[in-house]
Amino acid sequence: MILLTLLIFSLIVSRAYTKNLRRSVQNAPRTDSSSAQQLQPSTGLFPKVSVIVPAYNEAENIRDCAIAILESTALTEDNLEVLIADDRSTDDTKSIAQTLQQQQGDPRLKILAGQPRPTNQYWAGKNWACAQAVREATGEFLLFIDADVRLKPGAIETAITTAETEKIDLFTCMPALVCECFAEWLVQPLMFNHLAVCFDFTAVNDSSKTDSAFAGGPFMLFRRSAYETIGGHEAVAGEIVEDVELARRIKRANLKLGLYSGANLASVRMYRSWSALWEGWTKNLYLGANRNLGMMVYMAAIMFFLYPLPWLALGILLVNGEIANLITNYQLPITNYQLPITLLTICLSAIVIWHHYTLRRLGAQISECSTKYWWLGGLGGALVAAIAIGSAIKTETGWGWTWRGRALQINN
Repeated sequence: MILLTLLIFSLIVSRAYTKNLRRSVQNAPRTDSSSAQQLQPSTGLFPKVSVIVPAYNEAENIRDCAIAILESTALTEDNLEVLIADDRSTDDTKSIAQTLQQQQGDPRLKILAGQPRPTNQYWAGKNWACAQAVREATGEFLLFIDADVRLKPGAIETAITTAETEKIDLFTCMPALVCECFAEWLVQPLMFNHLAVCFDFTAVNDSSKTDSAFAGGPFMLFRRSAYETIGGHEAVAGEIVEDVELARRIKRANLKLGLYSGANLASVRMYRSWSALWEGWTKNLYLGANRNLGMMVYMAAIMFFLYPLPWLALGILLVNGEIANLITNYQLPITNYQLPITLLTICLSAIVIWHHYTLRRLGAQISECSTKYWWLGGLGGALVAAIAIGSAIKTETGWGWTWRGRALQINN
């Protein structure tokens, strides 16, 4: 009976979670690529944009990222500059970027060699590289993207046109999600779905709801005037999750934040292995929730009831021989009360497991990530729950809390 009660609760959770994800997906605004024609350079209306790519040990990404930016647009150097800010990488990031610059001979591409970080102030993550690049940037708009992002054709024009038309000061989006290794397939679609549930597009885009703010670091387009108003990356120098903090500052300053579905603008492959995935999400997740331990425990519980529990229920029935007993001893009229309980447990488990597919299918409308391995949601949910708890532990204790070898610390 205890197992059946837990499954009933699991069904309630899965139905509510599915409803919330469906609402968020339906409310997600999309950009119209055709509208970008309104602000073509030939009209004399198109503003100059500086695309800034902070790069630390991105040897496997930086070349493809830069090429994708340059090939995504026909904007000339009058309207576009691409600044790759090497953050004193210890791999070949800088040399690869410089070689590409020589090969391409494209005047729009510039490579910046990062300076040592100030000793009198703590600068976390990519904030120092971004701040240095902004000093060199000359654009009216500043587009920050990560090295693991690949812009799609017309992305820059479409994003700026949307920002201009909708009077948006910070335009950000959830790009298409690329998964290749097994760990990515297990965790990333679930994480993206959870972000869409927690940061409902309607609430984030509502200027009156200053407590609901979110920005995706892989793609953030600022009006330079708005960026300078909130103090830019210098104001969030010590923030690990600087993208969310910048979004909060935009809304607090009564500036307009726009969160869009951006699968037509860019794609991102955030992590290429389980170790990178674990390090990356445990770095960001707890801080993204404002160091709310209750929120992490709640997230872990939701993941458990939503994903592993129905599979565990079936496993328990199988190990205890109750499924075999149901098959061999089933009779009408039913005189053994255990038989209908077993049957109901199986049915409830199947319904919740089917919700796993529904959730993946709904999330794909934003992420364009297929439903591959959806039936391994039980394992994926367990990993996400572990990441949530691990993120809180690592952040509060500092034990193993790093990013690519750099030790992290709380900004006090």
